[in-house]
Amino acid sequence: MFLKTQTNQNIENYTSALKAIGAFSNLFSSSDKPFIQYRVAENAFCKAFGADNLARADVAYDAVINGCGVGIKTFVLTGNSKIEKVAEFNSRSSELRILKGLDLANKLADFRNERIAFADRLYNTQSRVYHIIGRDKFLIKVFETSYDLIDKTSIEILEETKSSLKFKDALNEYNFNFSKSVLMKRFVIPENCIEIPVEILDEPINVLLDLSKSDIKKETAFAKENLQSAIGLLTEEELIPFVDYVILPLYSPEAKKKSKEPIVPEKSQLNQWNAGGRKRDPGEVYIGIPSKIRNNAPDFFPEKDVVFNLKIPNGNILSAKVCQDGSKALMTNPNKALADWMLRDVLMLQENELLTYGKLRKIGYDSVKITKSTNDDYFIDFTKLDEYESFIEKITEAQDGQFKLFL
Repeated sequence: MFLKTQTNQNIENYTSALKAIGAFSNLFSSSDKPFIQYRVAENAFCKAFGADNLARADVAYDAVINGCGVGIKTFVLTGNSKIEKVAEFNSRSSELRILKGLDLANKLADFRNERIAFADRLYNTQSRVYHIIGRDKFLIKVFETSYDLIDKTSIEILEETKSSLKFKDALNEYNFNFSKSVLMKRFVIPENCIEIPVEILDEPINVLLDLSKSDIKKETAFAKENLQSAIGLLTEEELIPFVDYVILPLYSPEAKKKSKEPIVPEKSQLNQWNAGGRKRDPGEVYIGIPSKIRNNAPDFFPEKDVVFNLKIPNGNILSAKVCQDGSKALMTNPNKALADWMLRDVLMLQENELLTYGKLRKIGYDSVKITKSTNDDYFIDFTKLDEYESFIEKITEAQDGQFKLFL
């Protein structure tokens, strides 16, 4: 398990941060069980242990450290186990709706296992673990449990109703909710938890006001540095669409409008190597930048042919630029670097094998999110099915005047 590999100092820093964060629970809840929002839990974990935070990505893990994928969950404890969500399949609901019983459980296993395998390929992870922050009465319990694939050979149906399917394999028990297309897993609470007593502040706002003063008293219940750490973890920076990030489809939005079905162009974009006119290298590819992105975020990318760094999920950095007429293509130098990573390592396509939308749909991702760190540094992450349409729709429907759109 991950915690066994950590120093006592790292663990102490982590538990101190959780204790300080839990103390501010009355900012959000009147319960006697400490409130820790899931993003705050992820921030605390990554800061204490130096893990890579995957909050900007929509993948099976919340953090990665030393080749280990970590699913971080925080929930209220009740009894000796708790059923909690581990995956959503809204975009695949039409496929699941027609199945029942063992067929449905097997299909859920396929979707779940492929999602995990995809994350393993993205981040080069060799192991995985669930890290749990359980909240009890004036107490936080931290423990870890295995992060398993679903074993299809040992699936057994426990109960099937109009609203859900309960099943288990040799290792875990699952519950699938039909209406929400949500898969849940039973987490068993072990006896050997790390227990953190939490003193919930009656008037946390007053403490925040005190902290803002330069002459904060030493008698304050928590050390100033712990308070400052807690405040930082409680605050999550909101990324602004078209300013801090954009979504780029790996298919043609224009073709989708005509056919009503997504299509990956056979002779351009990620299949550019298949275009006619001259002999082409199997690694000749690019990601298209639709006009709606170019028009609404003209300054998001550097100018045409200006090189910038593009960090891929496994930590490697590619040399990239926008090119072609109208800056409508995102490419790497060498060009095959993008193909080697995206087509070979992640999507597992052979050279001269066409990328189709069916292959994207199978893995559950059909777009990428480009996040801007500086004018020279960008990140690329895969995003779930239909995310590009949702991204455009949210912006075009915005009524608050934050964005000037040219659609």
